[in-house]
Amino acid sequence: MNKSKWLVLAVALGMMAAMGAYLANIHQRLGAPGVRVGPGVLYDERGQVAARQCVLLPDAVLGAKGTNLPIYQTELGGLPNDTTFGRKYYLVATNLAVQTTVVLMGTDRTSIHDPHYCLTAGGWHIEKTDQILLPMDHPHPYRLPALKLTASLNGLNESKQPICLRGIYVYWFVSADQITSNQGTRLWSIARNMLKTGVLERWAYVSYFATCIPGQEEATFRQLEQFIRASAPEFQTVAGPSAPALAPVASR
Repeated sequence: MNKSKWLVLAVALGMMAAMGAYLANIHQRLGAPGVRVGPGVLYDERGQVAARQCVLLPDAVLGAKGTNLPIYQTELGGLPNDTTFGRKYYLVATNLAVQTTVVLMGTDRTSIHDPHYCLTAGGWHIEKTDQILLPMDHPHPYRLPALKLTASLNGLNESKQPICLRGIYVYWFVSADQITSNQGTRLWSIARNMLKTGVLERWAYVSYFATCIPGQEEATFRQLEQFIRASAPEFQTVAGPSAPALAPVASR
């Protein structure tokens, strides 16, 4: 690397360090979330109370009753104390069970980590990543930008026979007035808004997960898409720009 390139690198690193110091010392105010939050008891895997406030996921979606799932000690210990969670399981049909999870940051942006870690930490192998636009009906027709991960897991069934599962994982991020599927966009928005207003945007990471057998990936995703259309507007308070409505309209 020649002298001029070293100089450019040094200046860039200096600017990044100065920006970090500025953001660390600025008096920040926490912005509003893009999801509904309220009283609700969540438990850890041992049955101990983990939180008394949560993201208010719907009690039922498309006739399927939601069941609260535990927030694990590894999450509670590894994420900032002011992180707010929501997590429910919905048995929609004999061939579709959906886990819906929301992780909402507080004053520390590290509440939201790399979404790929959620799958790989559980032993899943991510085979494909697709950018998608989910058709939404409420509060008006719009397209919600998201990422769809298709993953696989090899294991044993209850009879100890080898089995292969496919996982469909759909996620995005929301603040009080934005929706994005891009981590870089989210982080840049946080820094820009802090500099301009002194307000720390409060982002949430929304994810949906369903499993199926090989060959059923597309059918499972279509079912999951309908589930998202019906459930996300129940707890998400921000929507995208209006777009032409798509039929059939999802039943709420």
